[in-house]
Amino acid sequence: MTDQELNRAVQYVTASTSYARETVADILKTGLGELTVMATQSTRQFEREALLEYISQWTIKRTGQPEPLVREVLGCAGRWLDEVYDEITKRQPEIIGQSSNDDEDTEPV
Repeated sequence: MTDQELNRAVQYVTASTSYARETVADILKTGLGELTVMATQSTRQFEREALLEYISQWTIKRTGQPEPLVREVLGCAGRWLDEVYDEITKRQPEIIGQSSNDDEDTEPV
């Protein structure tokens, strides 16, 4: 995810919620940053829901923001989170147990 894509996600979530841009940006940068680290450093396989739950919990602890706020912000940014997840599966399919030639229309495991 590029800075431009992250900024679009922040704008979208800020417009969709009543939260300040700085709060939204902090949550998204933190959550997506950890997701990126996991994608580049982890050799474990994760199911999509487990991975997103971990990212939510990690972001809550890291930002100190209340759980409902973090979950709402990450939920609103679901479109961008799904794009990052899809990019990870293309670059490192072994992380989630898919082969790189799986059909793109199939839902991740």
